[in-house]
Amino acid sequence: MLIIFCLPAVVMMLMFFLIPAVKLLVDSFFKYDISNMDGKSFVGLKNFLAVFTSPKFVLCVANTVKYVVIAVTIEFILGLLLALMLNVGFKGSQIMRTLMLTPLMMAPLVAGLVWKYLLSDQFGIINWGLYKLGIINNVHSIMWLSNPKISLYSCIIADIWLCTPFMMLVLLAGLQGIDPTYYEAARIDGAGTLKLFYHITLPLLKPNIVIAIIIRVMDALRSFDTIWAMTQGGPNFSSEVISTYIYKANVRFGQVGEASAMAVIFMLALLVLASIFIKKVWNPNED
Repeated sequence: MLIIFCLPAVVMMLMFFLIPAVKLLVDSFFKYDISNMDGKSFVGLKNFLAVFTSPKFVLCVANTVKYVVIAVTIEFILGLLLALMLNVGFKGSQIMRTLMLTPLMMAPLVAGLVWKYLLSDQFGIINWGLYKLGIINNVHSIMWLSNPKISLYSCIIADIWLCTPFMMLVLLAGLQGIDPTYYEAARIDGAGTLKLFYHITLPLLKPNIVIAIIIRVMDALRSFDTIWAMTQGGPNFSSEVISTYIYKANVRFGQVGEASAMAVIFMLALLVLASIFIKKVWNPNED
């Protein structure tokens, strides 16, 4: 009986994960001729060697790491501060919480388009506001999306706006699950605000922190929609990340084999990273 109930889930896993993963692995060992759908030749590990020796792939990896580290770090700090503030409770906190969760209702692609127009070099509201405040000399002073030095950071700004509410929500749920008697007992012993935070709040919030960071790191590593809507990886590969590069290699350049090899490497890296993170940072059996 149990097998019957599990069968639909097993079938779904086979259809949407296992079979595509196997197909991806097989494709990574072949070179395809896009002019002939049946034209493919076995090349072994040549696709993987081509990927590892590609300067563009190395640049994309560096951009991806930079994107993830900066975005997730700022999202965690802002999310924790907002969660602590909302956990205290004040007049209007419910309304503020609702407003802060609004970005979560927006699709990443739509958010990318919104920020593309906000940061537009020609008619962006951000530059106009900075100009009116006297921070910049003219509305074209900062080329948010066309300057290779800052285009990636512009995409990071959009990601922070979009995903900080998720971090806040997970951490706020953890804060509200902490028994107030811990704080009361610590205050009786003379503990101050900082000691309460470091010795009670952070340790008890650790599972939520790990879950939030793992989910956000995995999500940020595969970011595509927002970056594609804003810059499409440009200019000159300055905001190109692994996911957008895999897409271009497969769809635009017809390099099916190399794109599959990159996807396999990327998938294995995600699995290894998640395993290490869970094992080293959070042990569910830990006291």
